[in-house]
Amino acid sequence: MPDETPGPAGPWEPTPARASAPTDPDERAAEHDGAAVGTAVEATGSGADTPVEPDPVPTRDRLLLRLLGPATLALGSTHRDRVLGWVGPLAVTALAAVLRLWHLGTPDSLVFDETYYVKDGYALTQLGYEGQWGEDPNPSFEAGDTSGLSTAGEYVVHPPVGKWLIGLGIRLGGVEHPWAWRLSAAVAGVLAVLVLARVARRLLASTALGTLAGLLLAVDGMAIVFSRTSLLDGFLMLFLLCGFGCLVVDREVARRRLADRADAVLDAGGRLGLGPRLGFRGWRLAAAVLLGLAVATKWSALWFVALFGLMTVLWDALARRAVGVRAWAWAGVWRDGVVASLVVVGTTVAVYVASWSGWLLTAGGYGRQWAADHPGEGLTWLPEGLRSLVQYHVQMWSFHTGLTTPHTYQAHPLGWLVQWRPTLFFYDQDLVALSPQDALAACGAERCTSAVTSLGNPLTWWLGTAACVVALVLLLRWRDWRAGAALAGVAAGWLPWFAYSHRTIFAFYAIALLPFLVLVLVHVLGVAVGPRPAPDETAAARSRRLVVRVVAGLVVLVVAVSAFFYPVWTAWTVPFSFWHWHVWMPGWT
Repeated sequence: MPDETPGPAGPWEPTPARASAPTDPDERAAEHDGAAVGTAVEATGSGADTPVEPDPVPTRDRLLLRLLGPATLALGSTHRDRVLGWVGPLAVTALAAVLRLWHLGTPDSLVFDETYYVKDGYALTQLGYEGQWGEDPNPSFEAGDTSGLSTAGEYVVHPPVGKWLIGLGIRLGGVEHPWAWRLSAAVAGVLAVLVLARVARRLLASTALGTLAGLLLAVDGMAIVFSRTSLLDGFLMLFLLCGFGCLVVDREVARRRLADRADAVLDAGGRLGLGPRLGFRGWRLAAAVLLGLAVATKWSALWFVALFGLMTVLWDALARRAVGVRAWAWAGVWRDGVVASLVVVGTTVAVYVASWSGWLLTAGGYGRQWAADHPGEGLTWLPEGLRSLVQYHVQMWSFHTGLTTPHTYQAHPLGWLVQWRPTLFFYDQDLVALSPQDALAACGAERCTSAVTSLGNPLTWWLGTAACVVALVLLLRWRDWRAGAALAGVAAGWLPWFAYSHRTIFAFYAIALLPFLVLVLVHVLGVAVGPRPAPDETAAARSRRLVVRVVAGLVVLVVAVSAFFYPVWTAWTVPFSFWHWHVWMPGWT
């Protein structure tokens, strides 16, 4: 990592300009970021009446320093930084594309739950709803024969957006090609790397850290497997990450607007009252649309909507506190929170209902005629189509909360972050049955195997889990907003599942929180590296160079581990002994 890597918000030594640390979390971030570029913000705690010495910095510029910090303000301020801000992310995106698109059609059969989602995706493009396929349709479908699809509606338990995207890929590539079944998932996986790299750059105010975040996602096994398998969770991850990224941008845009408008609402006594109104928030609306698409892919996105919604309102309230609003909590609720809740909730609901348009505008979907067949039942004040949709959702909810069928690879969420029990998506039984002579020809050994496991890169997940503990300390002790933002994504994708641990759930659900776990890890590594010391601080410089070497060594090790595990993420035909070398824990079989 280059020496100019800024140290994100975290512990620091007070600058000579002040004797005590600032009280506001954003002022803390500003002072720490300022240390990275040789600048400190001169200010008292937000909202205090304590007089300060005359400040030569104009009011608006001073507010921007408080609200965003010098590192964020400097991001992209030079042509070189803007170019590198795209070169690094695009480079790791290109690597991700190679890892995901190479031999995308292997295996050439439907893998794990592809048996549902691929055929459902194709049916949606033909009928507008999921249709039934009859008895044992997979062999015919895998051969490109779709004659088994009937117009009778199939009972499904997930919303349609992810399946529509899978169907679009099939339409583009042709149903006879296994790579076409997975094309949309692969594109989503590649885009997720680019989005994460750019979001991390914005969040952590560092191109180097943003590129590192993209690299860790590019080489992670779970991310690779979901980019090469047409399940819904990869699309869910992308929508959640994009929604989060829009909120990060909205935070910056709103704070710039707050700094611009603060002077205009001062009263005769120089007080801000509740602060200015911030007007239309286009990035927040975009976030709501993307989060609505996430919910319309899988219901588990609702936890992210709730937590991210609270997070963005808290950011607004703390921004008002930083500029001197006395009743900042009330101002955050009244000025920002009410509108935010209406925008986020209303847009999410609208997008979700719109995602069912194919089902609503046709007559053959499962349960579509329930209202016509049950007059006077259900929510009678709703139109017939929506009344049927509500009843359908009642059945879906009963399925999700009551699913207790035992499964070999079900996993308690306690072990998800350390990858205790990954899911085996594919295992080629035909290779196991080969004679020694045929096996020698297939893999160079007397016993062969080919597998796809959803195991993530062990080092990334183990280091990320440890980083969560450090980030929690940064949040609680130093009120580090960056740590809090990344931890919010981890918490939303993990903690709610403990309430459903009695039902059949799998460790691969953690793909939704993976980008946020990477953000936590990269942020903590950035804090460990810290800002560049002053020229006369030779001891500090030597210590920092040592930390940089350790971090670089860890990154090289992570990439090496990914190279080692790549064959068992992508169904290579390998000797059985080679596969067994990858079983590091009992739950990995």
